[in-house]
Amino acid sequence: MSTAIYSHPDCLRHEMGDWHPESPSRLQAIDDQLILARLDGLLEQRSAPLADVADILRNHTPGALALVRDHVPAAGDYYPLDGDTILCHDSYRAALRAAGAAVAATDAVIAGEVDNAFCSVRPPGHHATPGTPMGFCFFNNVAIAARHAMEVHGLERIAIVDFDVHHGNGTADSFRNDPRVLMAGLFQHPFYPYCDPEP
Repeated sequence: MSTAIYSHPDCLRHEMGDWHPESPSRLQAIDDQLILARLDGLLEQRSAPLADVADILRNHTPGALALVRDHVPAAGDYYPLDGDTILCHDSYRAALRAAGAAVAATDAVIAGEVDNAFCSVRPPGHHATPGTPMGFCFFNNVAIAARHAMEVHGLERIAIVDFDVHHGNGTADSFRNDPRVLMAGLFQHPFYPYCDPEP
């Protein structure tokens, strides 16, 4: 069984401040554990490409894209989209890499190049709704990949399993009225984002 792992140094450059819990150390911890478990040599390392604007717009509104793209601050500065979703100079590029990794991984698995794939990327995505970046998330990587699989490759059914302490509200909102997608989530309730997890 072959497994590809997609990542890129740009994902380490996204910073929301020293105080912020979503930090580059998350990806460094994944790399460290793969080495410790001696799994790093069994994985096919692949570079995460930049997502195209068309990829982002498969799931997000033009306004959501513009909100992130058009508010990238100067190097060394931050721009808060909300209290915990903060842009730095490298955030937009990192977000395009994260979404691009999800699309490339989808393409590789569907083409039979690999049996499965893992995306070691950030920023994360499951809180980003089609119209609103939120909860540390700018673009919803898995929703973008699912839409790509359906619209580009013609897949008729998609199952998404979201395992996180927080409900993947953005993913649920992306597919709430789409019978082709089953979204199953395991999360703590009640807890952020304090929304009704039911359709």
